[in-house]
Amino acid sequence: MKRSIIKSTGRYVPDRHVANEELSELMETSNEWIVQRTGIEARYWVREGEDVGTSDLAYEASVIALERAGWNPEDLDLIVFATMTPDVNVPGSGALLQNRLGAKNVPALDIRQQCTGFLHGLEVCDAYVRSEKARKILLVGAEYQSRYLELTTENRDTAVIFADGAGAVCIEAVETSKEVGIITSILHADGKYSGALRFGLPARKSGQAISPTVIKNKEHFPYMDGKTVFKLAVTLLPKVTEELLAKANIKIDDLDMVIPHQANLRINEAFRKRINIPEEKMYNNIQRYGNTTAATLPIALDELLEKNMLKPKDTIMFIGLGAGLTWGGVIYKLI
Repeated sequence: MKRSIIKSTGRYVPDRHVANEELSELMETSNEWIVQRTGIEARYWVREGEDVGTSDLAYEASVIALERAGWNPEDLDLIVFATMTPDVNVPGSGALLQNRLGAKNVPALDIRQQCTGFLHGLEVCDAYVRSEKARKILLVGAEYQSRYLELTTENRDTAVIFADGAGAVCIEAVETSKEVGIITSILHADGKYSGALRFGLPARKSGQAISPTVIKNKEHFPYMDGKTVFKLAVTLLPKVTEELLAKANIKIDDLDMVIPHQANLRINEAFRKRINIPEEKMYNNIQRYGNTTAATLPIALDELLEKNMLKPKDTIMFIGLGAGLTWGGVIYKLI
């Protein structure tokens, strides 16, 4: 049977390091206020005026992953790009990344699933591998969110959270009878909560994408109903964990590491306590990176591997919830 194996990883963040203290000079906030509500101590943003797009961040992470895999860009059968902040609306950032990599004629697919973009990407890649449509795939999650933020006290709830960065993984089809690689995945959506988290242009479903009214009302800036998102996350993430474990026919104790989407440290801690796993079995790095949306999971995985915190045959659960509302998870076993 063909199995989807993560052969290598890579990550990249811009060089502008933004600590909470810097934000306190721009709006009414403080390091204590931000840490208490989000767990975030710092984040990385693209420098103002720098000619960098989301695909450029993705390129840097992709080059690292490809070099570690020993692959050339033209070896790829598919590029899957997860982002909610593309360089432009059309064409997709996948094609821009493909061109810069020099992956001539390699198909490029964009995924717009926000915080669960990387999870959906893993499922899509696994489907390509199992159907034998692709053997070598580059999966990237990348965001350039700082250019959408309004750095004011009025919008500080979102301004302090979102960050820029990219993570990439090379996925290879391996013929094996062993239960390794992507074991199973479960994904859900509920559009009833679509208004709980949104941003960008167009800000409305009809009329001009950019209008004086939209700009005046600041509808293009991020909006988040934090209380609703928190309640949904701490309720739905434990439920989908139970679904994933049942589908994989394993128990919670069989998990060696849980890698949650890095949206909010309070959410992740509440989730951890509800599923009753020790602190050392859940990895968080939102303190240093902020919320990089589609990039949080591959960045975290790259860090874990770099720190030698994972070993062969470890079982990992990737899990997350975000705008849409979408939520779900993937169980993966190292080879």
